[in-house]
Amino acid sequence: MTTSIRYIIFVLLLTGCMQLRAQSANTDVLIIGGGASGTTAGIQAARMGAEVIIIEETTWLGGMLTAAGVSAIDGNHRLPAGLWGEFRQQLYKYYGGPDSVATGWVSNTLFEPHVGNQVLQQLASAEKKLQVWYNTRWKSVKRENGKWTITVTQGKRLRVLTATILIDATELGDVMAAAGAHYRIGMDSRLDTREEQAPVQANNIIQDLTYVAVLKDYGKNGNKIIPRPEGYDASVFQCSCDVSDPATSDSPQNNCYRMMQYGRLPHNKYMINWPKCGNDIYLNAIESTRAEREAAWKQAKLHTLRFVYYLQTALGYKNLGLADDEFPTADKLPMIPYHRESRRVKGLVTLTVNEVAHPYESTQPLFRTGVAVGDYTIDHHHLKNPAAPAIDFVKIKVPSYNVPMGSLIPQGVEGLIVAEKSISVSNIVNGATRLQPVVLQLGQAAGVIAALCIQLHLQPAALSVRQVQQALLNANGYLMPFIDITPADPNFAAVQKIGATGILKGTGVPYMWANQTWFYPQQPVSGYELVQGLRAYYPVLNTYWAASGDMLTIADFVKIIAATGTPVTIPQVKNDLESAGIRLSGSEPLHLSRLAAAVLLDKYLHPFEKPVTISGNLE
Repeated sequence: MTTSIRYIIFVLLLTGCMQLRAQSANTDVLIIGGGASGTTAGIQAARMGAEVIIIEETTWLGGMLTAAGVSAIDGNHRLPAGLWGEFRQQLYKYYGGPDSVATGWVSNTLFEPHVGNQVLQQLASAEKKLQVWYNTRWKSVKRENGKWTITVTQGKRLRVLTATILIDATELGDVMAAAGAHYRIGMDSRLDTREEQAPVQANNIIQDLTYVAVLKDYGKNGNKIIPRPEGYDASVFQCSCDVSDPATSDSPQNNCYRMMQYGRLPHNKYMINWPKCGNDIYLNAIESTRAEREAAWKQAKLHTLRFVYYLQTALGYKNLGLADDEFPTADKLPMIPYHRESRRVKGLVTLTVNEVAHPYESTQPLFRTGVAVGDYTIDHHHLKNPAAPAIDFVKIKVPSYNVPMGSLIPQGVEGLIVAEKSISVSNIVNGATRLQPVVLQLGQAAGVIAALCIQLHLQPAALSVRQVQQALLNANGYLMPFIDITPADPNFAAVQKIGATGILKGTGVPYMWANQTWFYPQQPVSGYELVQGLRAYYPVLNTYWAASGDMLTIADFVKIIAATGTPVTIPQVKNDLESAGIRLSGSEPLHLSRLAAAVLLDKYLHPFEKPVTISGNLE
């Protein structure tokens, strides 16, 4: 080999090494998936000072909210927690207020998918420590030497990323599976979860998915009828006008106009995401290859186009055509399907319907560790799969709930946090936690956990539950799903913290499609109730029998607090309540409301600062 040839080879090798080095990058937090949870995780972690990169396959942020076209928000209308509330407020600003987005008859907030993407991209671009890599796919993940090494492709370009914390925000939990986390798919056995509503035998049956379509009204003279789709059969869709409420076992109510108004969006558009003889379809491609998934999605698209054709021809909506100003796709359909269910990680804890229904009675008080809240009823879509075991969801009546921190942290894999719909909940509970506002909050919680891991040099499982919760409170997040005191109230944090201790409990109410939990801040509290709540934190009160069932007076409160070893005076209590904006009226003896008691407990005893385990028990 001549010297010149050796030199050329040397230069080529050197150039290749330089290119490889240039294609590498380091970050504190890497988020794979720029969907609903991935976006809020990135924003929150960056706001807390972490360097963050989001990897997103499409050109949009928002996932199911935007790229999948599910732009009718279900749930949490009265729980405007954190970034979910911030996102909604931006929609209000864009469209002109709450009434301008209340265009449907189920959801309170509806918007055009491209507008949702714009809002999320604006929120993300405001964070200097956050990068979003669009049109980027991950290829592999590997953990070595306490770090994650991730290979990604941008077109034909291969890049290598190194991160301290990895967040799986994919639609189907692909990353956590590749990272070695254990997970479940499909229905659980009641023998495992102790949920009496679950089938005896576990199976791999998931909820129906939907390939959404967004239609646009092109005017009464418009004719936007699409070509007859292959395999079209009008009889498949004949019961689609049934708008009876499945949550109340209504008899069939046929109203085609009302069916169309379900997904009515601003600017004369319609989101087509209809379960009854509509465009739901049963496909389980969770464990499939990319090629197999793409083939499945083609079938889902075809089914949706058949339904669109039915709406245009059988129902006469020929003026409604696929919107030409929504999605940057050749077929005018969304970039991705709407997945209601994915892999569910085996986390440090698993939230079952038993904890949701009876949060204060569980042997594991997971409510103390809440990092997100939800109020939507437990709702599953199984109409397109006759093989699905019958579960009577009408009978599963639960209050609003919170999601425990341990549901986001997998067992046995360090440096990994799981978000989106892949958190550790039972199959039944997934029917409620899958909703958009909850997933947005789960992302924000994942971002808090990731940022604290970076700040404190700790693994997710080693973080203090209370430290994570305090960071969420600082960001206007909810720990408890109390609907009668909002972040606008100056005493919101105190009520949330005392609620999370369980000293003063909420009252849960199963209510239609928006379940409730009430704190009742203005109602009185009895001395007995207060002492019962305090006993778990102050065992010395186990022998305190001077607490009556009468309404709690300031004098009673002072005596009870003194019994814990914290002396306070009546004048001090009065002054502190006035400082908190709580006015006392009436004659002696003055009684304390639940709000007043919560504010005083937080100020004098600081029970929220007493550490709890990931299961909610006091350390």
